[in-house]
Parts: sequence; structure tokens; C-alpha cells
Amino acid sequence: MDKTYSQFAGRSVERLNALSDGLFAIAMTLIVLDIRIPPSGAIHSETQLLGALAALAPQIATYLMSFLTLGIFWVGQQAQLGHFKQADRNLTWIQLAFLAAVAALPFTTHLLSEFVTFRTAILVYWGNFSMLGLLLLVSWTYAEHAGLVADDVPPDLGSTIVRRIVIAQALYAVGTALCVINTYVSMAVIVALQLFFAIGPRWVIMRVKG
Repeated sequence: MDKTYSQFAGRSVERLNALSDGLFAIAMTLIVLDIRIPPSGAIHSETQLLGALAALAPQIATYLMSFLTLGIFWVGQQAQLGHFKQADRNLTWIQLAFLAAVAALPFTTHLLSEFVTFRTAILVYWGNFSMLGLLLLVSWTYAEHAGLVADDVPPDLGSTIVRRIVIAQALYAVGTALCVINTYVSMAVIVALQLFFAIGPRWVIMRVKG
């Protein structure tokens, strides 16, 4: 009976897609709610308002960084799901673990925005999105071994996806390590890497394949 249940449980890629879209949308909304508007009673001039907005810079920076993070990993997950002919129970739980890491990002974003000069905060944040990368890697590797990848997928696509994830995560680790110098330098490098992978994915894939 258990074996029969395992055979039909969690096979719908479409349901995973729907759940993923909803959770990503919620996470993207929560991170912007972390930017708090200055209380009107404390602002009495244009200069004070400009100063209060400038004080929001760390929160705005972490919001932009997290939005890029969510966007990159949403695209990565959708690329994988689009190449699966079906799911199974194990793949579904891997994807649910991935979504749990997505759901944690508003918390790690808030932690970083509140303690932006603390190395611990940026290390916790890095741990969050490195877990996202690891779970995408596990997801694709498992799907290939379980025969869940669509038959018309090019044979070299899997190795390209794996190398892209590994290279990206290695570069993010290097960027995070720069927090020993300065946390703002570390964040700037991470954002630059995110923009690089978000804007020029075709170039990156061509380099990886070469």
C-alpha cells in the first residue's frame, strides 16, 4: 500500500508550478514591506525627509538584493520544472524544501537590513541563498537519475545547468567572504554578480559550455 501511494503521490509538475508562483509572489511582497516609511510626526521639513530617506538606504539595498535573488532563483526553478515530464514524491519534497528556503528569505533580508554592518547577518543571508542553489542542484541531479527529465531535452543541458549553479554559488561565496573587509563591499559584489547572471545569462551559458 505504501509503495502504491509513493508511486502516485506528488507527480504533478503543474501543481508545483502553481505553489511556487504563489510563494515567490508572497516572498517578493514581504521583503518590500520591510522598508518602513518615516513617521509623519517626526518630519517637519524637506531636509528631514531627505535625511530619513537616506537612512533607509540599507533597507532599500537589501530589498533590491533580495528581489534579484528571488528573481534569479524563480527563473532557475521554472527552467527546471519546464524540462520535467513529471514529478514524483521525492522530487516534490526536494522542491518543497527549496520553497521553504524561499519563504525564509524575508527573514534573512530583515536581519541583514537591521544589522547590515555585522558579518554574521550577511553570512546568515548567504547561507539562505546558498541553500537555494544547493536544492536546485539536488533537484536537477535527482530528476536526471530518476528519469523525470523530458525526452526531448538536449543531452548536454544537464551538465550546463549543474556547472552554472556551481559556478554561481562559488562566486557568491567569494563575494560573501569579502565581508571580512567590509560588509558593504560584500553586498556590492553580490549585487554585481546577481546583475551579471540576470542580465547576461546567454553569455554565461556560452562560456560555461565552452
